[in-house]
Parts: sequence; C-alpha cells; structure tokens
Amino acid sequence: MTMTTTGRAGRAPRITRESLMTLEAYAKARNEFRAKVMEHKKSRIVHLGEHVTLLFEDELTMRYQIQEMLRIEKTFEEAGIQDEIDAYDPLVPDGSNFKATMLIEYEDVDERKHALAQLKGVEDRTWIQVEGHARVFAIADEDLERENDEKTSSVHFLRFELSPAMVASLKAGAALGMGVDHVALTASIPAVGDATRAALLRDLV
Repeated sequence: MTMTTTGRAGRAPRITRESLMTLEAYAKARNEFRAKVMEHKKSRIVHLGEHVTLLFEDELTMRYQIQEMLRIEKTFEEAGIQDEIDAYDPLVPDGSNFKATMLIEYEDVDERKHALAQLKGVEDRTWIQVEGHARVFAIADEDLERENDEKTSSVHFLRFELSPAMVASLKAGAALGMGVDHVALTASIPAVGDATRAALLRDLV
C-alpha cells in the first residue's frame, strides 16, 4: 500500500518493529488499546465547517493504524510488517511540522460527487496560522496525486511546516488558528481550543 507523506528527509523512524504488538498480543489488547487511541484522537480532530475534518496524526495514531492493518491483512512476516511501517511512519510529525489526514465528508452520494468536482485544489488551500505570523498552507499528497481532471479526492494527507519563530510563538502561548480558503469553500477557526493546542504543541520539538 502507498500512503507515505514525506517530511524531514532521512530521519530515523518514529515507529519501530519493537513498538508493535504481535497479532496474538494485539488481539488480546485491541479493545483497551482502541479505546485509548479514540480518546487520544478527540483533542486532535478539528472540524472546518460542516464537511471538512482534519485529524492531526502522531506516533500513537499511526501505530494504531499499522496494528489494524496487520490485523486485517493477517500479516506476521517481517517484510510485510516493515512495509506497513514504511507506509505509515512518514505521517508521524518530525518536530517542526503538523501532519494531518483531511476528510471531505458528504452523506449523500450525489452531493458528494458534485462537491468533490467543485473542490479541486482544496487540499492546497487548507492552512494553519500561528498568532502574529503569516498563514502556512498545506503541502498536500506528497505520496501520490489524489485528484484528477474531474474531481478531488475525499481523503488527503497534509503537512504544515512551521518556522522556528512560529514554534517559539506557540510555545510562548500564541493562539493557533486554521481554516480553508477555497473559491468553493471557506471556513476558519481563529483559535483552536486549549486541549487541541496542547496536543499539537507536543508534536513540536
């Protein structure tokens, strides 16, 4: 599978083989581990309007995703396990950025098809903003192109690179806003809540 999003070139992996449970161990621990991850995700989810959601990924969310993929595919060979690590580990923040899965959601199939046609390029117009600094627009879908001539995808993988000054401001208490600035969709949050800001601050070195 291919889902990688690049970040800091040549960095050591954040998720290692040793940090993963065997299929047998995961089967026993899955319910408790899943509950832990779902609770963890709550402060890392940001809704931009009614139809766009950003899930900010980190080591725990990606380790959970790997465990689920290994479980579904019943993978226990070392090569297969490493393939999953190689696919998902690049979605773990590198210390100078935030990484997020962007979901564009419409319940009605026809409405979704129409919206995705109108929203081409929306992934590149998604931004974050540290108080006192310029907006940072996402670097989107570095693994593969997720839109075609007719429509964009309902799922995108985004990276937001922060300057050292932005990181310093956040650590000093600056607000963190985010939004979408697209001809077919605009939404913004001047400042995310304290829990989300604190969660994302932990992604930074």
